[in-house]
Amino acid sequence: MNWDDARVFLALGRAQTLRGAARALHVDQATVGRRIAVMERNLGSMLFLRTSTGYLLTAAGEAAFEAAEGMEAAATELMRRTQGLDKALSGEVRVTTTDFLAVDFVIPAMARVHAEHPEVRVVLNSSSQLLNLSRREADIAIRTQKPENPDLIVRRLARWPMGLFASRAYLDSHGMPEPGRAFMGHDLVVYEPHLSEGRELLLVGEPAGGGRIVATVNSSMMMRRAIAAGLGLGEIPQYIGEQDGLVRLWPERERSRPYEVWMVTHADLRHTARIRAVIDQVVQVFSEAGPG
Repeated sequence: MNWDDARVFLALGRAQTLRGAARALHVDQATVGRRIAVMERNLGSMLFLRTSTGYLLTAAGEAAFEAAEGMEAAATELMRRTQGLDKALSGEVRVTTTDFLAVDFVIPAMARVHAEHPEVRVVLNSSSQLLNLSRREADIAIRTQKPENPDLIVRRLARWPMGLFASRAYLDSHGMPEPGRAFMGHDLVVYEPHLSEGRELLLVGEPAGGGRIVATVNSSMMMRRAIAAGLGLGEIPQYIGEQDGLVRLWPERERSRPYEVWMVTHADLRHTARIRAVIDQVVQVFSEAGPG
């Protein structure tokens, strides 16, 4: 099995569907199916069980998968070490972040990089999916969770208090909530993962059991847009609420956990010229936004 075959095999082993593997590899499903069939014929072993729910590794497939991951690790290390010596201000830099951070910070940084180094091309992945830097799925990650991997270089870009906000239109219609009434008579916009944790819902420390949840969202961008549209009250970073012209309620209260933003890259790549250029501009844009 060569490295090109191993990439296809690993993609299908992880995605467990032809469609998912094809999407990860940027090829069509027929190509994935054909490559896997050729691999199995050349190896003389069935690597996958074809089931109604997808492709499952056989015992032989599991052994091959472990070996293929070793090939992947070696190939990735080779790329990191050689690219870490690259001083050229040209080529591709892959950045992954959330939609809100992409719009407000990363895209302005990209514009500055392009103005100074037009041969540097940034590939931006905006989603809540956590890509793997060790497998070089991205060169730079900008996230709200701090990773613990010792091979990664981590830098905090921002630390904003979380406040309770509403639009002026919502307050004109519903009035101000009263502390101690658990948001009785008020509409709430809630971050969906907080509900799925099964804990009591709190907004800036106030129990929210008396309120009506009118929307749940899974991204900061959707949260701020829902609040701005007058759907209800919600928690967002103070910096963002003020920037969007929203009204902060109970300004003496904050969520116990602030909103933190971390930039992460692999230790082997931090001195690559084109990656360094992107990192510097991202840091500058965040620093201009205020205290972090």
